[in-house]
Amino acid sequence: HGKKEEQNADGHAATLGKPGDPGKVTRSIQVEMNDTMRFKPANIKVKRGETIRFLVRNTGKVKHEMVLGTIGELKKHAELMRKFPEMEHADPNQVSVEPGMTGELIWQFSKAGTYDFACLVPGHFEAGMVGKVRVGR
Repeated sequence: HGKKEEQNADGHAATLGKPGDPGKVTRSIQVEMNDTMRFKPANIKVKRGETIRFLVRNTGKVKHEMVLGTIGELKKHAELMRKFPEMEHADPNQVSVEPGMTGELIWQFSKAGTYDFACLVPGHFEAGMVGKVRVGR
């Protein structure tokens, strides 16, 4: 790209926005993760400035997660996870959900554009467990 990725204090997902304030959620979006390595819905539309509460339900039998980022960041992160599968990560731009459970991820989208999300459990990203968030003006 030539253009440097914008970094915030923790360096994660700064280009998308920032962790949302639970008191300022504009709406909730339900996302289902399952063992066919898919997110439902895999395409999500939000408006710029919205704070979204993602209610992320794991209907599968293995752990899944939803991580927001750019596809480049997610690929790098997926590689790390493959090298260090026991690595626990608890970043504000992601939620890990045990089988049969529901987690939540609150995010404020401050810039228009198309962003990605993925499951970075080793093998899941590679199997196509990815989706897109389109942020309109």
